[in-house]
Amino acid sequence: MVELLPSILSADFAHLADEVAAAERGGGTVIHVDVMDGHFVPNITLGPPVVASLRKATSLPLDCHLMITNPNEFIPAFADAGANWIGVHYETCPHLHRTIELILDHGVSPGVVLNPATRVEVLQDILPMLHHVLIMSVNPGFGGQKFIPFSLDKIRQLVELRKELGLQFRIEVDGGVAHDTVAQVVQAGAELLVAGNAVFGAGNAEHDARELLTAARLAVGEAV
Repeated sequence: MVELLPSILSADFAHLADEVAAAERGGGTVIHVDVMDGHFVPNITLGPPVVASLRKATSLPLDCHLMITNPNEFIPAFADAGANWIGVHYETCPHLHRTIELILDHGVSPGVVLNPATRVEVLQDILPMLHHVLIMSVNPGFGGQKFIPFSLDKIRQLVELRKELGLQFRIEVDGGVAHDTVAQVVQAGAELLVAGNAVFGAGNAEHDARELLTAARLAVGEAV
């Protein structure tokens, strides 16, 4: 089943609880939280206190995407703040197995994120431990970027690996997911669609979330 993960990076932070509620009414089932440190990526966003506040405002799972250089130091704080899923970048984890074990030890579902230039094959040995793999279809750091087409091949490769290995991890995609790309993304095999600007950018999150999710599900023949 295709799911929509509204990304609060593009939301109005002065009315964050209302924005999240609107996106949920539009069909969002998980809230995506982009955490940036100004070092691994050229932007700074938010930390555990905002996640803790958000946790009080919604019962939806919180998917914390850690675009930070030293994720191990912050995994406990995000888990304590209420994260349900934590995704770390392959590129920031020299001891990735240890990092995934740390996430699991805190009772959180682990994911690994791949930058556009990182090949899917690097994850083969760790895939049995993962709840999800997130394919970045833009270079991380800012919302509203243009979708990178070769990301579709990486999604297809993950689908094949999952089948070959008999695994159940979910396939997530983040970056440039909008009406002109969403059909290609889901037809390639992505199930978890992160969308920020396409949901929140026009100021009508409920309507725009519903429209995007409907388009995605129709593209793969799912009920809407």
